[in-house]
Amino acid sequence: MTGDSAPAPLVDLTPAAAELLRRLTAAHGPLMFHQSGGCCDGSAPMCYPEGEFRTGGSDVLLAALSVDGVDEPVSFWMSASQYEAWRHTRLIVDVVEGRGSGFSLEAPEGVRFLIRSRLVGS
Repeated sequence: MTGDSAPAPLVDLTPAAAELLRRLTAAHGPLMFHQSGGCCDGSAPMCYPEGEFRTGGSDVLLAALSVDGVDEPVSFWMSASQYEAWRHTRLIVDVVEGRGSGFSLEAPEGVRFLIRSRLVGS
């Protein structure tokens, strides 16, 4: 295969998500995402101050997201079991109005992060 273009990232941000991450970083410092396969907002990535959510051997680091205006990348983690189901998918972090039912940092803002996805070639 000739490398005409770089592969699509596993995780990307919409402009609205990037803007919210800039505001949250200004208020809370470096950030991270974790997406589990749990029952509460299992399809919504939870945003925490970096290191506040403890990751382990059952988690996969999918990306270190660069955000213009933010000094440190935002890490995006997913449980290994969830990754097995989504590994052929490009995840796009977006923001929608409405409050989620988790402990994610954006909850007081009246919005929540949401995953949109696109199937990618295997």
